[in-house]
Amino acid sequence: SVPGTKVELTVSCRNLLDMDTFSKSDPVVVLFVQVSGSSEWKEFGRTEVIDNTLNPDFVRKFVLDYYFEEKQNLRFDVPPGSHSALFGVQDFLGQAFVALGEVIGSQRGRLERPLTGVPGKRCGTILLLAEELSNCRDIVTMQLCANKLDKKDFFGKSDPFLVFYRSNEDGTFTICHKTEVVKNTLNPVWQPFTIPVRALCNGDYDRTVKIDVYDWDRDGSHDFIGEFATSYRELSRAQSQFTVYEVLNPRKKCKKKKYVNSGTVTLLSFSVESEFTFVDYIRGGTQLNFTVAIDFTASNGLPSQPTSLHYASPYQLSAYALALKAVGEIIQDYDSDKLFPAYGFGAKVPPDGKISHQFPLNNNVENPSCAGIEGVLESYLQSLRTVQLYGPTNFAPVINQVAGTAAQVTDGSQYHVLLIITDGVISDMLQTKEAIVTASSLPMSIIIVGVGPAEFEAMEELDGDEVRLSSRGRYAERDIVQFVPFRDYVDDSGNQVLSMARLAKDVLAEIPEQLLSYMKTRDIKPRRADPE
Repeated sequence: SVPGTKVELTVSCRNLLDMDTFSKSDPVVVLFVQVSGSSEWKEFGRTEVIDNTLNPDFVRKFVLDYYFEEKQNLRFDVPPGSHSALFGVQDFLGQAFVALGEVIGSQRGRLERPLTGVPGKRCGTILLLAEELSNCRDIVTMQLCANKLDKKDFFGKSDPFLVFYRSNEDGTFTICHKTEVVKNTLNPVWQPFTIPVRALCNGDYDRTVKIDVYDWDRDGSHDFIGEFATSYRELSRAQSQFTVYEVLNPRKKCKKKKYVNSGTVTLLSFSVESEFTFVDYIRGGTQLNFTVAIDFTASNGLPSQPTSLHYASPYQLSAYALALKAVGEIIQDYDSDKLFPAYGFGAKVPPDGKISHQFPLNNNVENPSCAGIEGVLESYLQSLRTVQLYGPTNFAPVINQVAGTAAQVTDGSQYHVLLIITDGVISDMLQTKEAIVTASSLPMSIIIVGVGPAEFEAMEELDGDEVRLSSRGRYAERDIVQFVPFRDYVDDSGNQVLSMARLAKDVLAEIPEQLLSYMKTRDIKPRRADPE
């Protein structure tokens, strides 16, 4: 099915049950989606917790794929706040059931439903607003400061923060951003923040954006300092000049003849970036080139022995072959020529028994490419019969080889993915780190699948998720390595198809982000795909 329209749900509640004896409740709303074709409910997400209120307007939205042709059942639960992750029934504040189509189909996309589920009590209502997201992908970064805000606190100065609202088509307002609180100042400078244009104005540049200035109070009863209004178009003019807004408090304006304002807010900077997706680049013609490197070192055990990681019984592929198939079969869909260079490392190669760290599995030095994943598998099994497993385990030569190819075309039309399958006992850690740091500025990613029972600390270090990888004082420009241990995916039930699908999903999960990070740092835009 073609992906449906994306719909954003905004949630508010009114007149919630008051459970807390000392203060009001701290509500949160949890959304469950019914799995289609079953009676099972799955948690989809939750709003933030808002302290101390019975009438919360939540900032965090739910963005759902909407399919006109399916009934999408939603359930909203209101547990009693953050203190209880697993809430008991006694504290439950209510729930509501609704189909997504009902919200979209109701007048102006607004639906109010009573919350039920607490016997004998009126639980208040839940308000849902559905807006179809325009596919505007621009992202805005802006920074604001204020001057001479009204002093609200008895002892110190104010603790100001801003709340942004976008206006809806019916003239009401929906909260879309809160800044952080800057403590004890009437001249705050807030941190720059980033927000999608569609969240600010749903793609309508002239729609009103309302901004309230508040003084933060610990008890949740924040004092209103004043407000001002603008629009995306007006904000965007600040690219060339500072824009200063007067903060006005309507109540003060009525009461005091000499009232000028409650301070000013200045827009210090405003910039827009287009957010491209992985699919944009693929549709624009970026090719993924897939290279395979397989560990042929003696630590894997003799291929003829059942204990060997390379052992293939008549009934079962080896761990190496399974990993190769799982990852390769997904990636080959993005590779137009389906020709994969495939290498082995760490073996003595005929005829003269020289140790090689990048020998072509198909034995063809001029053209190491194999036709499709099946071709790679065939050449791999052929090599097992002809080479002698040896050592050491050196990754750097094959990484440098792919990096050399990647460096030839850096305009974003080619992206390389190197899959290394290994038992993880690496000998050239220093050279490998150096090779990865160099490769991190090129259009390439490295996937390492660790097979066998080893402790894979060295591989985890190369992965660089916890600590950014460095070599001789140089840090990797971006994270390009994804490591997974094969054993985490071999389930006892023997459902190989499912476990290999999980392996592929986890291994490939970071590739789109890694490709995007390369394109972004090089400021490469996707080429427009020709209209179909």
